[in-house]
Amino acid sequence: MTPMTPARTAHRLAEADSVVVLGLGRFGSAIATELVKTGTEVLGVDCDEELVQAHNGVLTHVVQADSTNVQALRQIAVPDFDRAVVGIGTNIEASLLTASLLVEFEVPSIWAKAISEPHGKILTQLGVHNVIAPERDMGKRVAHLVRGAMLDYVEFEDNFAMVKMRTPTFAYGKLLGEAKIRATYGVTVIAIRKDTEEWTYTAADTLLEKDDRIIVAGPTRKTEQFALIT
Repeated sequence: MTPMTPARTAHRLAEADSVVVLGLGRFGSAIATELVKTGTEVLGVDCDEELVQAHNGVLTHVVQADSTNVQALRQIAVPDFDRAVVGIGTNIEASLLTASLLVEFEVPSIWAKAISEPHGKILTQLGVHNVIAPERDMGKRVAHLVRGAMLDYVEFEDNFAMVKMRTPTFAYGKLLGEAKIRATYGVTVIAIRKDTEEWTYTAADTLLEKDDRIIVAGPTRKTEQFALIT
């Protein structure tokens, strides 16, 4: 390990509401820097000296260490963190070994990147709480947007999704209660944005007009089908 991060600094970070990110490639770096932007203290860990130097001054603290080495992780207080992200992708062995150590440390909230379905399945079997498949998830999202019916699309677990879309033609000039969207299509219009206004919550007396943008939520398949209505 580099002497850049004294053990006492790592312990201080672990005691705060902080996150340790193991692996500072594109995925780990993007998460770590975004967390810092939102005010979260981040300890970045990578075995690559160049990546460590590149993040020096960007993250709260950064250290060069082998995330598959249990003693190295103990020295930088990783077992004391409540939240950890495994950003290692291409080296599946390192990803799995790192994740297994975090599980062994009983870190309360573990997130890990998976580059394939089998990789993700093994991470889940190890006990990782949240497995992320960025390429797959982004591919699904972009595919929906390319079709042109949706302005934005977010899919959650447990068969639930939210879509930003234009008001469908059949609802022009109707109050939301009159349009009976939930009763007919099984989805809920939860927010609306008029042309020159900000997003607001909807009510039964919300008027739906041609140039409005709406956010629709509901079961994934029903939400996707509703977005195709013109």
